[in-house]
Amino acid sequence: MQKIIVLFFLFIAISTKAQVGIGTTTPDGSAQLDVNSTSKGFLLPRMTFTQRNVIASPAPGLVVWCKNCTLYGEMQVYNGVAWTNMTGGAASSALAFGESGGGGIVAYILLPGDPGYDPNIQHGLIAASNNQTSSQWGCSGTFIPGAEGTAFGTGNQNTLDIVAGCATAGIAARVCNDLVLNGYSDWYLPSKDELYLLYQNIAGGFAQFPYWSSSEYDDTRAWNQDFSSGSQGLGFKNISYPVRAVRNF
Repeated sequence: MQKIIVLFFLFIAISTKAQVGIGTTTPDGSAQLDVNSTSKGFLLPRMTFTQRNVIASPAPGLVVWCKNCTLYGEMQVYNGVAWTNMTGGAASSALAFGESGGGGIVAYILLPGDPGYDPNIQHGLIAASNNQTSSQWGCSGTFIPGAEGTAFGTGNQNTLDIVAGCATAGIAARVCNDLVLNGYSDWYLPSKDELYLLYQNIAGGFAQFPYWSSSEYDDTRAWNQDFSSGSQGLGFKNISYPVRAVRNF
C-alpha cells in the first residue's frame, strides 16, 4: 500500500512538470498546456464583479471573465497592481443604470423572477439616448388586438401588433419599429411598465411631459408616463406626446 502511495505521488510530481496536450499528442514546444480543437473553445472562470473583487491575492497574469462588467461581459487580467481589460486599459466595473452601451442607455438589468433572466448572462433594457419624435399614438377609434400588454416584456409585441393593425405613417409605435440607431434596428415602443423603469432609472434627458407607451387601454386611449410627476395616466390616441424607443439586450 505504501508503495502504491509513493508511486502515485511520483506520478503527480512527474506529470506536473511535463507538457500537457488536450486534443493533440504533440503539444507545441513553447507551451506547457496546448489545447487543440476545431469545434470547442477554452472557457475561462466566469464570475461577477463582486466575486472577482474578493479573490485573495490574485497572481499577476490571472485571467477571468467578468460576466456583469460592461454590457455583455469582459475578459480581464490582473497585472500585479490592478485589473485591466485585454488591451491593457482599465477594467470595467459592474454594469449600472444610466450607463451608456448597446446603442443607448441602460435602463434596467433583469433580476431573478423577471422574464428572460439568466444568472450567467446579463439581460435588460436599453433606452435610446434621445427622444425620437413627438407623435400621436395613432388610429383613434380603432382597438388594436394584442396591444394591451402593460407588463415588463410586453412592449415589443405591443409594437408589432400596433404596426400590423394601424397603417398610419409616423405614429409612435411605427417610429420606434422603423428606427435604426447606433447600429441597432430592434427598437420598439416600451410598454407601460417598461416606460416606468425609464422614469425610475435614467436621470435627466427626458422632457417634463407625458411619453407614450405601447400599452393600449381602449379604442381611443392608451397609457402614458409623465416624466414630471412620475404618474401614469391615459391619453387620447390623437394627442402628440414625446416618444422614446427601447430595445432588449
